[in-house]
Amino acid sequence: MKHSYIVKLALVVCVACLFGRCNIETLFAPSIEVQIDELTLEEKVGQLFVVTPEYLAAYGAPKGAVTHLSRQYKTLYAAHPVGGVCLFAENIKNPEQLEELCEDLHEMELPPLICIDEEGGRVARIAGNRAFDVKRFKSMADVAKSGSLGDAFKAGKQIGDYLEEYGIDIDFAPVADVNTNPKNRVINDRAFSSDPEKAAPMIVAFLEGLERKGISGCIKHFPGHGDTYADSHVGYAKTERTLAQMEQCEFIPFREAIDADVRMVMVAHISVPKVLGDMTPSTLSPKMVDELLREELGFDGVIITDGMAMGAIAKHYKSGEAAVLALEAGVDMLLMPEDFVAAYEGVLAAVRSGRLTEERIDRSLQRILKLKTDHGLY
Repeated sequence: MKHSYIVKLALVVCVACLFGRCNIETLFAPSIEVQIDELTLEEKVGQLFVVTPEYLAAYGAPKGAVTHLSRQYKTLYAAHPVGGVCLFAENIKNPEQLEELCEDLHEMELPPLICIDEEGGRVARIAGNRAFDVKRFKSMADVAKSGSLGDAFKAGKQIGDYLEEYGIDIDFAPVADVNTNPKNRVINDRAFSSDPEKAAPMIVAFLEGLERKGISGCIKHFPGHGDTYADSHVGYAKTERTLAQMEQCEFIPFREAIDADVRMVMVAHISVPKVLGDMTPSTLSPKMVDELLREELGFDGVIITDGMAMGAIAKHYKSGEAAVLALEAGVDMLLMPEDFVAAYEGVLAAVRSGRLTEERIDRSLQRILKLKTDHGLY
């Protein structure tokens, strides 16, 4: 009987690991509840942030691009751990350096999720570096020209292959926007198609390719950046679509990816005045995040903001207030605030004052730590 149980357990382990949803570290990790209980309030708040490696300059680390972890950096990180670190081109020099940097980050006591924008095409931090011998793509629109889901799957798998090799956990890709506005220079050929029915299965296939290599994809930019004219990096960008129009177009790829169990969704700072009645960025709107993305579309994974230093946020809100508003709207992780210290202290103060409850923070931590545990980061 005892041996029969062990054999059955071994079979369950093998099947689970085969399909990429767990690994040995995951199976023997403490429960999420235990992980949360072990964190101080300060550590809990830190886990809500994804930042560039340079965030520690605010705590005394040398300024300039971080390409390796010095002893000073490791000491400062231990005192100010965050939930994720996003790497950019300036953090990446060559394969050996990148692998060492990721290994050092993962060896921290509270290791971060390592994230990157590697869409393929003009947004590719690794493929854009000629020191790397990796597959390069013209664009996702070009991949989609064949109409073959196999080509989209292969693109995701090929990108996932080298991300896995260097130690990346999260790819902020694919773009799930529908390129309905040909004058939109922000999205354009980063999208698979101008037809949501054609884009949606391509997006799902790309995600499956990433997952095959153990990389979690992050679809962006909810509720859909494809019909905007302006660039939210610079200032307010809006879409004039009504909710009914968005449900018939922009939401289709997001809905299909959510049904296919995508792990993370990035919310854009775009304004939707015909839905909200004002110019509030979607990132800060409970209706857009909690009501539509979480409840109507049924997404229960990690919701992350677009970069909080972008003009649509930074020109109109202070870092601390923007961070609190985004959490009140229902997001789980805050990406690269303009002033990390102000944003962190703002969230901490909001919890201590009761504006945000610790239970609310713990709900986001449930999702974040589940994702980290699935990547063997506990």
